[in-house]
Amino acid sequence: MLIAIEGIDGSGKGTQAKQLLERFLAAGKAAALVSFPRYSATHFGRTIGRFLNGEFGALDQVDPHLAATLYAADRLESKPFLQEKLSAHDVVICDRYVASNAAHQGAKRTGDERRALQQWISQTEFGVFDLPRPDLVILLDLPATTAQELIARKAARDYTSKKADIQEADGTYLAGVRDVYLDLAATEPNWCRVACLKDGELRSVEDIGNEVWQIATSALERAACGGSSCSKQQP
Repeated sequence: MLIAIEGIDGSGKGTQAKQLLERFLAAGKAAALVSFPRYSATHFGRTIGRFLNGEFGALDQVDPHLAATLYAADRLESKPFLQEKLSAHDVVICDRYVASNAAHQGAKRTGDERRALQQWISQTEFGVFDLPRPDLVILLDLPATTAQELIARKAARDYTSKKADIQEADGTYLAGVRDVYLDLAATEPNWCRVACLKDGELRSVEDIGNEVWQIATSALERAACGGSSCSKQQP
């Protein structure tokens, strides 16, 4: 099973992906974690780091088709690595996958232009590059204002010397990305939404992790029985 953990910057994807990996391993499953972009491991991952550092211009200066191609190419370059993990493990968890491209680039367009761009991204990654489709996508849903507060607490990253990259620093952009993610979660198959706030307060890492674990294990059981991965979660 290929599980993708998605969400805007600061929503806790890396933390939850690692925790999910540890719980699968403790349960006796052969599990692996792959984080995208692979900033220091691939040629295109390093190029994405330059993009996020603003070397190619501001967010609104780089055509989303070109930005999307960088992220898709990073996954294409990583395809043998990902396929090796899938063939050797029961579960592979991706900290971001193709949906992150659809959400982040889609947020730069509206209406028919957004839908056309997302179809183009899907055709590029799944059609032309023939990347494996995820069996389950778990969306960690967090408002942009809270996400930016958490981003400010992040430790230094290897791809940027800045406290926040050009995407993380733009709250309006992050709010738009969240809206696109919510639309995808409501319309795409095999998506589950996990709310990171409860009654306006941030849930604990453990509480969110327990819900993620329940969703993932239930999906794995249903997949083993030939059923669908997930019923829709209400926003």
